[in-house]
Amino acid sequence: MSETPASASSEAGIAKVIFNEEEIRRAISRIAHEIVERNSGARDLTLLGLRTRGGPLARRLAARISDLEGEEVPVAEIDVSDYRDDLPDRAARASTRGAPAPLPVEIADRVVVLVDDVLFTGRTTRAALEAVLDRGRPRRIQLAVLVDRGHRELPVRADYVGKNLPTAMSERIAVRLTESDGVEADAVTLIRKPEAPGGEA
Repeated sequence: MSETPASASSEAGIAKVIFNEEEIRRAISRIAHEIVERNSGARDLTLLGLRTRGGPLARRLAARISDLEGEEVPVAEIDVSDYRDDLPDRAARASTRGAPAPLPVEIADRVVVLVDDVLFTGRTTRAALEAVLDRGRPRRIQLAVLVDRGHRELPVRADYVGKNLPTAMSERIAVRLTESDGVEADAVTLIRKPEAPGGEA
């Protein structure tokens, strides 16, 4: 496995790896333990990964929980794009989307854990809640994220967090996973916008 440089410069900005593959693995293992502990086991759990990178993360969490508890945890991906409230054509999509596609896993009276890579404004999570409730009535819904970068616009808080990372609005978080991005190693990178000449951002 090739090493990922700690930082690199490009026209897009200065990138710094703040979460490497081993740290991501440990974070997923810790979150899996926390989910099992909070819910007294895995019997009633269903994991839903928010497309795109929430899906691989949910599958990894489900596998780790299964290792801990010795029972399979239902897991699936959910696409919440039709429920976003910050996209210009939301009203048009909402009027034409019809009945939601059923999920391949049971959620009624289950503890549903939503899984996403980055928690930012909270609007994706709000959309996910609407998408889930359109398909059934879980007993409880929880949220697990790999990175919480702050800047919430809605009253949303994650139940399980791999890493809290305070950021500036001008910064970007890039999550790259082997399953979804074709990379050799997982990494979470903080990208800072380069300063303009004279020191002005």
